Amino acid sequence: MMRFIFPIILLFTNCFFAQGNKIDTLNKFGYSELKNKFYNYNDNIKTDKAKIIAQYYLQKAKNEKNTLQIADGYVLTHFNENFSNALKYLDSAATITKNLKGTIYPSQTYLMKGNLYYKYDNLKVALDNYILGLQYAKEQKDQKLTSYANMNIAYLNSYIGKNAEAAKTFRYYLYNGKNITDESQHNQMRVSLIYCYIEINKLDSAKLLIKEGLRSQFTNKNKYIVSQYSYYSGYLDLKQKKYKAAIAELSKAYTYYSSINDNNANYALFNLGKAFDGLANKEKAAENYTKLDSITVKSNYTFPELREVYTYLIDYYKEKNNKEKQLYYIDRFLKVDKKLDEQFRYLSVELPKKYDTPNLIQQKENIINDLKNKKIVLYASIVTLLLILLLLTYLYYKAKKTEKKHQKVAQELINSIEIRNFEIPEGKLDTTYIQETEPVNIEDKAIKATPEDVIQFILKELEIFETKELFLKKGITSASLAKSIKTNTSYLSEVINTQKEKNFAAYLNDLRINYALNRLVRDRKFRSYKLSVIADELGYNNEQAFSLAFKKKTGTTLSIYIKEIEKSINPE
Repeated sequence: MMRFIFPIILLFTNCFFAQGNKIDTLNKFGYSELKNKFYNYNDNIKTDKAKIIAQYYLQKAKNEKNTLQIADGYVLTHFNENFSNALKYLDSAATITKNLKGTIYPSQTYLMKGNLYYKYDNLKVALDNYILGLQYAKEQKDQKLTSYANMNIAYLNSYIGKNAEAAKTFRYYLYNGKNITDESQHNQMRVSLIYCYIEINKLDSAKLLIKEGLRSQFTNKNKYIVSQYSYYSGYLDLKQKKYKAAIAELSKAYTYYSSINDNNANYALFNLGKAFDGLANKEKAAENYTKLDSITVKSNYTFPELREVYTYLIDYYKEKNNKEKQLYYIDRFLKVDKKLDEQFRYLSVELPKKYDTPNLIQQKENIINDLKNKKIVLYASIVTLLLILLLLTYLYYKAKKTEKKHQKVAQELINSIEIRNFEIPEGKLDTTYIQETEPVNIEDKAIKATPEDVIQFILKELEIFETKELFLKKGITSASLAKSIKTNTSYLSEVINTQKEKNFAAYLNDLRINYALNRLVRDRKFRSYKLSVIADELGYNNEQAFSLAFKKKTGTTLSIYIKEIEKSINPE
C-alpha cells in the first residue's frame, strides 16, 4: 500500500493551521498552542521550525517538572529524528509515564512506536506494537486510541492485500469519525479508501473520492496533499489504461515527493514505469525502474510491487543480452523477495491471530463488564479463556480422532467390497450384509409352529425381494411385504427373526445400506448425487433418516465414505 505520511499519528491534539510562517516568541504560548504550531509546521514540511518548537516544548515541560507534558515533548521531538534517536525519545516517554494513571499512556507510546517501525519498513514489529496499543486503549476505555489502533492495523491489512477488509475500516472512519478524526486524519481516511477502491476495482467510487478531495478547502492548503491526489489521479488513469494522462499526473507527484526526499516518490516511479510500459516504451520504463532500484538500495525501503520492478529489469536486460545487469537484478530480486516474504508471512499469520479473532476477547470483555471485583474479573477471565481453549483443543482432537476412525472403517468397507466385487458379475450389485457395528435387538426368537414348507417359501420370496432390489421402494412395511408374497405378518416376522436374525426394520435397513455401499463404489455418477437424491433412491423418506441409518449401520459417515472411495480411485 502506498504509505502517504504515516498511519494515524495525531493522538493527543486536534491540529489546526496557524497563521503566518515565522516562529513567534514561544514563551507566551501554552502547551496546547505549541502543539498546534508544531503540527502546522510539521504537516507543511517545515521541519526546522517544527524541531525548534518541539525542543522548546520539551525544555519548558522539564523546567516546570510537568511529567505528562515532558512525555508529550518526547513524542513531539521524535517525529523529526532518525530511527535510533526517535526510538530513544519514545522509550523515554514510556519510562516517565510508567506510573501515571488516567492518561493516554502507555497506549499512545505503543501506537507511536508502531508508526515509527512502520515508517522504517519493519512491519512485523509495527504490528506487535499496534496490538499492544490496542489492548491498552481498550483497557483504558479510550475510544479515540482504540479507533486509531484499528485504523493503523487497517494499513497492514491493505499491505497484505486484504483491501476489501481495510476499506471497511477506512470507510467507517471517513463517514463516522466526526468526534475521532481531525481534518487531516479525515483526509487521510479518504486517501486510504481511494487506494483500496482502486485495488479492488471500484474505480467509479475512487474517482468520486478524488474529486471530493480536490474540492476540499483543506487540500488547497497543503502541497503534500495536493500531490497525493495527483498521484491517485494518475494511478486511476493507469488502471483505466489512459497511459499519457497517467504519466502527466504521476510526473507531477514524483517531482514534488522527490524534492522533499519522501518515500512516496518510489510509488510514483513504479507506476510511471508501468505507464511507459503500457505505451510500449520499454526504455523509459526501464529508466524509471533503474532509478527506483538505486533509491531503494540506499534506503533499504521495500514494498510488494518491487518484485515486478526486478522481474521486468531481468527480462529487459536478458533481451539486451547484458548478463552483468541480469545477474545484478536477479540478486536484488532475491534479497527484496526474502524480506517481503518474511513480512508478508508474519503479517498473514499474526494479523488474524492477534486482531481478527474477537470471540475470546469479547467473552473476556463481557465477563469484565458483569463482574465488579477486579481480582475476580482477572481470575475469572483467565480461567474462562483457558477452559475455552482446553475445550476447543479437546473438541478438535476428538473430531480428528473420530474422523480417523471413520476413515479407517470406510477404508475397510471399501476393501471388503472391492474383494467381493471380483466374484460378482458386472452389472450386478452385491447386497451381502456387512458386519454389525453394534448388537441388534432381535424380537422373541422362540420357534413357533411355522410349517417348514412355509419357511422355505418365504425365504425364496425374500430372495426374490432382495435380488430384484424391491427393498428400494418407499413405504415398505412388514404388512405390505407379507401381502405381496401372499403370507401373513406373523409368519414373515418369525422367518426374518429366526433366519435373518434381526427384526423387519433392521432387515430392510441393512438391505438398503448394503446396496448403497456397493453402488457408491461402482457408480461414480451415484456418488455425485446430492444426499437428498441418494436417500430418495434408497427408499428413505428424508436425508436425515438415511444419514442416521448409514452411520449407525457402518460406523462412518456418508461423506467420509465417498471421500475414501475417491482417494482409492484417484490416489495423490
